Amino acid sequence: MTTFSQRAAFQKLLARHLPGTFPALSICVIHRGAMVWQDAWGWIDPESQNLRVTIDSLFDLASVTKLIVETSFLVLAETGAIGLDNRLVEVLPEFGRLNPRAIAGGQDPHTRRLLPVEAPFGGMTVDPSAVTFRHLLTHTSGLPPWRAVYLAAADRPPPPPTHVSSYDGARWRKGLSTMVEFPFAGTIGDTVRYSDIGIMLLGEAVARLHGGRLDQAVDDLTLKPLGLASFTYNPMLNGAARDGIVPTELDNHWRQRRAWGEVHDENACGVGGIAGHAGLFATAQDVARFGHAWLSGAERLRISASMRQMATSRQATGQFSLGLGWMLKAETDSSAGDLYSARSYGHTGFTGTSLWIDPQRDLVSAVLTNRVYRGRHEDGIHAFRRALHDFIVEAIEA
Repeated sequence: MTTFSQRAAFQKLLARHLPGTFPALSICVIHRGAMVWQDAWGWIDPESQNLRVTIDSLFDLASVTKLIVETSFLVLAETGAIGLDNRLVEVLPEFGRLNPRAIAGGQDPHTRRLLPVEAPFGGMTVDPSAVTFRHLLTHTSGLPPWRAVYLAAADRPPPPPTHVSSYDGARWRKGLSTMVEFPFAGTIGDTVRYSDIGIMLLGEAVARLHGGRLDQAVDDLTLKPLGLASFTYNPMLNGAARDGIVPTELDNHWRQRRAWGEVHDENACGVGGIAGHAGLFATAQDVARFGHAWLSGAERLRISASMRQMATSRQATGQFSLGLGWMLKAETDSSAGDLYSARSYGHTGFTGTSLWIDPQRDLVSAVLTNRVYRGRHEDGIHAFRRALHDFIVEAIEA
């Protein structure tokens, strides 16, 4: 894929960010159907440096999880089990129980501070029964971006994960009972307001429509048909060795331990590790293979060309431009860099993960890091993503 000079340029870029921006990195690039670059750098244990990151290391995907859950919903829609414009209350009737619903200000996910009501919405209410699945997929439901579900789900954090831990769903059920009554942050359909809460509810709908738990649903609907064996919720509960899982942040706020072998996101962790918005772990290779299934229209994806076109073209704008779950490349300052085409689509994850697809170049890039290892400040990840994606395009076109 690269000439010597290009490899030297990448090493220069890598040296600027490893280990400062992140201590672990794994990349997989697929171009014209062939895997042209796969490698991993850094340490799972950067202080002692006994465990090297490999291409088989599992990374916490954070919000890249949403793509798997949203794809699973679209598979259900293609079977006729549900429609984009069906209402959420048809599957989750309890979501309409408190009606009308007040508009409040949401909550900051980092400081946990309650936010003021947006100026146009003071004193207004919302009919929750009007929220459709299309609203959830395009983040136009009006639901709050974030609320502290993990504090409602249980009185204390879960214990550190082990291979003999179990999942009984009790935390999820308690968290859900609170989520379905959260006040809205705006009116339905007014703008894109990126909402973890909305995708958590979408995940519950996928589970109910399929019959069973969400992890089982995404396995049956998306992961197993595509042969993506590394994807897993709660990796240690499902047999993964802790030494093969890349750790994330030292949580001094709630868990009082480093998140290692468990999901970084507090809400996903607090409800038991299985959620629609976060919780999946995987290798870069499998994330790239998932992206290529979308790009190529793989039969095993079970999503029609017309649905793929709709999902990857502009359906809503606001905080972001979105298709159905997929983020579209911004005109300026995109994490996909300057050289990926305007038709590109993808998603990022808060832990430092991303998947970007450029249909014009028949190009897929999965870039996984643990940029929150030393804390959740920005500290260079956006600049790294932009520079790396530009490097990838330059390398394949050299």
